[in-house]
Amino acid sequence: MSFNKDFSLYLTMNAYNLIIALSCVIIFSHIFNFVSKRTKVPSVILLILLGVGIKLVMDFYEYSQDALIFSTLEVLGIVGLIMIVLEAAIDLELSKEKWPIIWKSFVVALLSLMVCAFSISFIINQVFHEDPIISLVYAIPLSIMSSAIVIPSVNGLFEDKKEFMIYESTFSDILGIMFFYFLIENVGTENTGTVVYSIIGNIVITIVISIAISYALVLLFQRLVGDVKLFMLIAVLILLYAIGKQLHLSSLVIILVFGLLLNNTNLFFFGKIKSWIDSKMISGILKDLHLVTRESAFVVRTFFFVVFGTTIDFRALLNLEIVGVSLIIVAVFYISRFLLLKAFFLKKSILPELFITPRGLITVLLFFSIPAHLESDTFNSDIILITILTTSIIMTWGLIRFSETEPELEPEEVIAEALEKNNQSAEEVSYFVSRMSDEAEKQSEKETKTKPEEEIEGQGDSENEPKD
Repeated sequence: MSFNKDFSLYLTMNAYNLIIALSCVIIFSHIFNFVSKRTKVPSVILLILLGVGIKLVMDFYEYSQDALIFSTLEVLGIVGLIMIVLEAAIDLELSKEKWPIIWKSFVVALLSLMVCAFSISFIINQVFHEDPIISLVYAIPLSIMSSAIVIPSVNGLFEDKKEFMIYESTFSDILGIMFFYFLIENVGTENTGTVVYSIIGNIVITIVISIAISYALVLLFQRLVGDVKLFMLIAVLILLYAIGKQLHLSSLVIILVFGLLLNNTNLFFFGKIKSWIDSKMISGILKDLHLVTRESAFVVRTFFFVVFGTTIDFRALLNLEIVGVSLIIVAVFYISRFLLLKAFFLKKSILPELFITPRGLITVLLFFSIPAHLESDTFNSDIILITILTTSIIMTWGLIRFSETEPELEPEEVIAEALEKNNQSAEEVSYFVSRMSDEAEKQSEKETKTKPEEEIEGQGDSENEPKD
């Protein structure tokens, strides 16, 4: 009886301690966001450092739960990836005006992934004398830009640069994941034609399924009655992602296509099927989904990087060989990025985009997903830690050194933007602004005419005054 009571008390105390710890992490994450806006230091760096601090406390009290930490990290990474891509997708608008940014970001992401993957694979092969296929398996995660770090870090950039970075990092995640799983699923296939057929078939099947599912989900959820349905939608998306992975499909495409379709219903629902859409209902779902995905992505991203921080061992920084290899890999990132950005933006500034190529969530997630039969006995995993820290620090410096903010709007532009949010037409806006300008000009002319008359009257009064 006494044992049960003590055991229950022990569990209760630990449950409350866990609640306190989780609450403190969320509070610290909000504080880090505030600090990040003021200092340009990415909040993920601060979260990783918080995780390092927690690890030091755990070591001091000799508390170790490595298996639990790694399984938690994998689950958080998957859910966080889904939330981040969905959050980015429902923010992206497809139009003719944005097409140049879309195709350029896609090509830059694809070429950067390929150049970095094969270059880093060659480095791993030469330094660690590893098999070329295994070298490529380890190189792909290192070649993927982290949208989990990029998206919350580029809010201060001009709109076109911000959109380019969001598109590029999202495409980098999707293409990198597809490349990684295509490779590990086709290792041992000797026929090149079979591999190419498998890749093309997988992409086509995934896109077709994604479009069909997205149409069905949009039509279904706009007709659901009740207030509690957004988390059901997210649960369905996570379920589809997991099922797709089990079927060896590129599940992230499902999330991306759904978000794009939901935010661009006027483009995807045309002709007769346009009548199937309740614009008011879709607008409400989109607004609520923005809030839910933003908050959910924030929470998942917070715990992922804090938990990742608890796995870091800074003694790797004392190994000069590992540090040297890591810095060579980082140099590959920036050299290839400079050449690609210059090729596509020859007459435009490529700052600070040049420095924004961090590694993070996807790199760690895919690293933990490497099958046992493809694991390397010679590759040092501390390289991943050093590349994540180095690219994040360089990005921080670039954002601080070449920070750009949106130019202040003229009063007329502020008025026009406010009226536009209230669904007023451009003609009404221009009429309103011109009326204000006309009234200001009339008032100015009136003051100009009145002033000389007052001065003349003043002079007349002085002449009529009796002289001494």
